[in-house]
Amino acid sequence: MLKAITLLTCYFLWGIMHLSGQIIIDSVPYKLTLVDNKSVKMLRTDRKTTFENISQQTVWNTYNSIDKAPLDKAIWLKFEIENRSQDTVGTSLFSPNDYTTIYQQTDQGYKILKNGFYVPLSERANQSEPSFTKLNFLPFQKSQLYVRLDSNSSLFSPNIPELYSEIGYWEQVMTIYKKQEKSIGFIYFHIISIATILIFALIFWLRLRKKLYLYYLGYLFFQLIYGFLVLRFTLAPVGNFFVRTPRLAFNLFEPVQFIFIGFYVFFILQLLQVKNYDKLLAKILKYLGIFCFIYAGISFISNYFLIDFKYTGLVFLIIRSIILPLNFILIFWIIYKVKHPLIIYFIIGQSFFFIGALLSTYIAFSGIQFTPGHLLNFKAAPNIIFQLGLLAEVYCFSLALGKNVFLLQKKKEITDAELIDQLKENHQIQERMNRELDKKVNEKTYELLQLYSKIEREREQKTKDDFTQKLRETEMVALRSQMNPHFIFNSMNAIKSLIMSARNESAVDYLDDFSSLLRSILQNSNRKKITVEEELEILELYLSLEKNRMGENFHYHIEVDSKEALSQHEIPPLLLQPIVENAIWHGLQPSLKAKKTLTITFDTSKNLKIIIEDNGIGRKESSKKKKLHDSMGTTIVKDRLSLHNHLNDHAIHLKITDLEEEGTASGTRITLTYDY
Repeated sequence: MLKAITLLTCYFLWGIMHLSGQIIIDSVPYKLTLVDNKSVKMLRTDRKTTFENISQQTVWNTYNSIDKAPLDKAIWLKFEIENRSQDTVGTSLFSPNDYTTIYQQTDQGYKILKNGFYVPLSERANQSEPSFTKLNFLPFQKSQLYVRLDSNSSLFSPNIPELYSEIGYWEQVMTIYKKQEKSIGFIYFHIISIATILIFALIFWLRLRKKLYLYYLGYLFFQLIYGFLVLRFTLAPVGNFFVRTPRLAFNLFEPVQFIFIGFYVFFILQLLQVKNYDKLLAKILKYLGIFCFIYAGISFISNYFLIDFKYTGLVFLIIRSIILPLNFILIFWIIYKVKHPLIIYFIIGQSFFFIGALLSTYIAFSGIQFTPGHLLNFKAAPNIIFQLGLLAEVYCFSLALGKNVFLLQKKKEITDAELIDQLKENHQIQERMNRELDKKVNEKTYELLQLYSKIEREREQKTKDDFTQKLRETEMVALRSQMNPHFIFNSMNAIKSLIMSARNESAVDYLDDFSSLLRSILQNSNRKKITVEEELEILELYLSLEKNRMGENFHYHIEVDSKEALSQHEIPPLLLQPIVENAIWHGLQPSLKAKKTLTITFDTSKNLKIIIEDNGIGRKESSKKKKLHDSMGTTIVKDRLSLHNHLNDHAIHLKITDLEEEGTASGTRITLTYDY
């Protein structure tokens, strides 16, 4: 009896509320539908119309059930709400539209509240429920409300906003959750299944590095992304991260499907080895896969930057009207041409895929998911049906990959057996060939022994000839190295300078020394050996000329125990001059020291030891200044010593020491040691 009185009271108040021209919010028992409500006015406008323009409109229409927001328009509702109670009353505006914007009048102006599936999570008035926007009204407050409704893609969604009381809100939320429980559970199952199979596919690819598993990885990965995109349409509490970027999710929804279809096409090409059965079919499938990738990229860019939402459904229908018949043709072509052992898995998996695709397309365009009481009455129904087909297809192809591994193992065993048989046959052939070869070897052994002696004698003679020729060439290079063009040029300039400065006697002395040096070089160049005493005389002539050229800051010292002892030792002619020249030109001349010193020591206390030491810039700094120059003098000396040591009983060893003082280069020491 009490319940009946309460209901009669509510209906009476609701009737008063209608007659009063405004909505009495504290009298709403459960929910209040705004359609066909005389207190609610409606205006259809362009989507670019602003609130400032709407608030100035004076002509409004009655809001009835045939009014909903098309893709290129927006619907504005205007109504007044009054709280006649002495308590703050809360209510929730339910709107299934993609975008719902509420302008609530307050003492400071209008408060803006946004909600909807395509509103970023950070901007939503109610982050847990995209369809419910909570409103609060103070005691005895009267507030004007403007509500804007517009949509991106909900072609069949009835845009019917409703006001719910606090109790009605929670009951409705629980109802929605219950409706979505199975959908959310299945989507989680789909995501977990795909992720698990993807991990196994990743392990296979890392182990085998084959394109087959790489394409399957791409196929599974983008299916996983698709699963998370579908999860966005639900109230799932975990993994629903695309709800934070609804615009990106909307623009990715179509491209992601075509990307995993593209990977699927390339996966089938590899799995069934289509190229081995029909090259034309393989080429068409390849181009189809490439088209899917290209269309995915164009679709994403177009949706994000160019195409209005009103064309999305049309493009969706056109593309599928082309792709689906083409797929049918290609499937039957594959079944007719390809005779691969795994073709049965392809047929079953493709059947599941097509059943899911056709059913989801039918549901999406028939609007069954919005039909109250229908088995598929939930927003994500088309996507879940499509996911069912995809998941069944993935299971089929996972089984196919397992079967493929078995076939590859079996093929490997057959190949190994054939290889063993071939190896046995090869072994028999090898034994027979070895016997024949041994016979021929025995027949040719005598001839080879005869030829060997002759070849060995010729080889020895050729070695001697080559060695002699190299010796001559080295000696000639040594001669040319002595006749240093720069040295001769500088000497001539020095003589010229002396003559021009009227120092004729000095010029004559210089010219005598220079001619004596050249004569000694020419005379000794044809000799194989000279005494160290004779080499010293040439060296003294050369140093006297360099002293005249370099001036007073150049000093040289020659230390000799006994010149008679030097006459007992022989040396390749003109061996020391290139070393001394190298020390002067590349060590002392670039030096900034005030006193540039060159010391040459002939130590005859034991075996002969010749030490040439300078206080120049050192080899490391010299190499920086010379850059691309290569010291030919040192190279020639080393080659001549190698030849000398090879032809004589005694050897001359060369050692180069870099001198340093406190870590800084202070010169170079070259040591020639006789070893008898």
